[in-house]
Amino acid sequence: MKVLFFANTDWYLYNFKLSLAQAVRERGDEVLLVSPPGPYGEKLAAKGFRWIAAPMERRSLNPLRELGLLLWLFRLMRRERVDLVHSFTIKCAVYGALTGRLAGAKRVNAVAGMGYVFTGDALLARLLRPVVRALMRVSLGGGGARLIIQNSDDVAMLSKAGVAAADMIRLVRGSGVDCARFLPPAPDAANRTGFRVVLASRLLWDKGVGEFVEAARKIKADDAAVEFVLAGAPDPGNPASVDEAAARAWQAEGLVTWLGHVDDMPALFAQADVVALPSYREGLPKSLIEAAACARPLVTTDVEGCREVVTHEIDGLLVPARDPLALAAAIARLRADPALARRLGEAARAKALTDFDERIVIAKTLAVYDELETGRRRAGA
Repeated sequence: MKVLFFANTDWYLYNFKLSLAQAVRERGDEVLLVSPPGPYGEKLAAKGFRWIAAPMERRSLNPLRELGLLLWLFRLMRRERVDLVHSFTIKCAVYGALTGRLAGAKRVNAVAGMGYVFTGDALLARLLRPVVRALMRVSLGGGGARLIIQNSDDVAMLSKAGVAAADMIRLVRGSGVDCARFLPPAPDAANRTGFRVVLASRLLWDKGVGEFVEAARKIKADDAAVEFVLAGAPDPGNPASVDEAAARAWQAEGLVTWLGHVDDMPALFAQADVVALPSYREGLPKSLIEAAACARPLVTTDVEGCREVVTHEIDGLLVPARDPLALAAAIARLRADPALARRLGEAARAKALTDFDERIVIAKTLAVYDELETGRRRAGA
């Protein structure tokens, strides 16, 4: 079987789907990776995968450009004789499924959160919402398709909206994390000279970056020993991206330490006393489950996706979204109560092992492939 992975960045394929691609290859199937051009294409190729740069612009709304991309995808699938296309994020899911259906391929659409179109309040997002819903219904029609959703809230929402029939939806929680790589730090590895709070994500407003900065402003006014660390880069392809100048201004003001993009996430979390993600909505946040695997105490928002990872007072603390004062209070509480922080971190590690280890996630994803492949063989019999 030949499987095509289609994502909106090569970074996404490398950081979120490399382990799955390796598992598909190890069981004897062929993998083709497709995304817009970027620096991670060479890294994927170095891992022995075929990677093809797609003529795609993430924010494009030009009808001719988008039709050209659809035609390019269709021709690629026919030329490569693709058996199954697995697409990630909403735009790729719609385009991959539409062209996959026309090319006669089975389709697996993985929607990791509802994205800007479904969660944004801007006029453009509201205008695009019904169009995307309709396209998703068409792309998932005709049999031979499954929709993978990462949290139970989104499963209920999409079923209610009629985007996909309930029997087509599969709940697979996240991309998984390598719990043998993300480990609790050695006792002497923690940040002992102060108290470090880390937010690791793309610099997007809807990740709660603004609330994180305001929480830093409040806490540092009383406790200068607390360090707030932003680990991540702006994402110009996303309308909610934070401008780089804003991040530099916050750092110049002494509110945060901005690291930019970080490759060594286990080392980052080893130096964190608390990991925070005050997001407005998530599919299933990988940075939180990585931090959980490292036994870090978590503070996140009581929203879709985040509450799949954190149960309040059990393995982390939940706060309301868009509330920097509540975020600051939760961080201050963990600062004042090391025993609570340690208990929450240990429980987070236990949950990561039982629910989010990548071996569990990969096995569930491959089971979806096998379900479709079995259906294809029966149809051809």
